Amino acid sequence: MGQARRSAIDLDLIVSDNLGPIVAALALAVLLLLVLAVVEARRIGRLGARLSALTRGSDERSLEAILEAHLTRVHDVVRDVDAVEARTAILERDLKLAFSRVGLVRFNPFEDTGGNQSFALALLDVHGDGFVMSSLHARNMTRVYAKAVAGGKAEAALSDEEAQALRIATAPVARAAG
Repeated sequence: MGQARRSAIDLDLIVSDNLGPIVAALALAVLLLLVLAVVEARRIGRLGARLSALTRGSDERSLEAILEAHLTRVHDVVRDVDAVEARTAILERDLKLAFSRVGLVRFNPFEDTGGNQSFALALLDVHGDGFVMSSLHARNMTRVYAKAVAGGKAEAALSDEEAQALRIATAPVARAAG
């Protein structure tokens, strides 16, 4: 038993012999922890500022509630975009049936009238279907004629002016850049 006491470590002796280095190590540890606390406090401050920026203008108190409100708005916008897309598809389909190609030629068919008061008007859809209408104006009368057009071709013989109006309506359309 006596031998066990001799081999025992005297902690008081070790601490008293090394008190300076132990205090220095503890002071260094405290200083390091203080620096880490300051760094973390600044980081938390920046996160608080970012959270305030995210929640600015909102009555909600939690980030979760704000994100939920934004997500609801995103779903509403997606639903609105889908509705606009559906309406656009209907308009594009219907537009193919509307007269979108027009050719107009004014002329004077009679020597005894002045000015180009007569005209040939071609109205066609995107498929080239429609009609050519002619109005012949004289002093005492006006006559109107219409001739069907299918696929860009007239179903009846055309006058020179009607043919010119049809060529104008079927000419390639110059698209604006953009």
